[in-house]
Amino acid sequence: MRIGAVTFPGTLDDSDTLRAITAAGGEAVALWHGDADLRGVDAVILPGGFSYGDYLRAGAIARFAPVMGEVVDAARKGMPVLGICNGFQVLCEAGLLPGALLRNAGLHFVCRDQWLRVENNTTAWSSRYEQGAEIIIPIKNMDGRYTADAETVAELEGEGRVVFRYVGANPNGSLDDIAGISDPSGRIVGLMPHPEHAIDALTGPSDDGLGIFLSLLDAVVTA
Repeated sequence: MRIGAVTFPGTLDDSDTLRAITAAGGEAVALWHGDADLRGVDAVILPGGFSYGDYLRAGAIARFAPVMGEVVDAARKGMPVLGICNGFQVLCEAGLLPGALLRNAGLHFVCRDQWLRVENNTTAWSSRYEQGAEIIIPIKNMDGRYTADAETVAELEGEGRVVFRYVGANPNGSLDDIAGISDPSGRIVGLMPHPEHAIDALTGPSDDGLGIFLSLLDAVVTA
């Protein structure tokens, strides 16, 4: 089962993401931003970092990379896609997920272990969790405040497309404490926290993040 992780200029967490894929039992495939080729993967992850230095707006330049044309086409045909932190921003900029990620409410970079609640365990990236489970995963972002118009937020809430929600203090001012959302199919998911940094209790706050990668393997097998 081949799962690709894309590297853009400024990506920081591609190696960690590839390691998480391997830890879950998948075949990790490195994908390059300048290649319009997904190398036959079964799913794609857009890792965190600061693609193109976030010089224009977080994720706005990466959205036009050659690889993203292939990602968008594949996603619209049903391929599972996950965007983590900057990858979430890229998915929103590419129109695969609604809304946008703005500068944190406190105007400070936030880096800490964060409790989340699993609101929807029926997506391709969350099925290994119990509904309502609380997990702890690191978060590190400057532009992590999820926002959308009232109609979009109501639609996300009404359709159960809020996948993860912050528990306790909201780290960045996201509307409705939203930490992660999905598209209507549940195959495209974006979240701000970093599950790839929580795959081993020895090196992270927990191994709670591994469930996201295991969920994907389940989804691909049963597709």
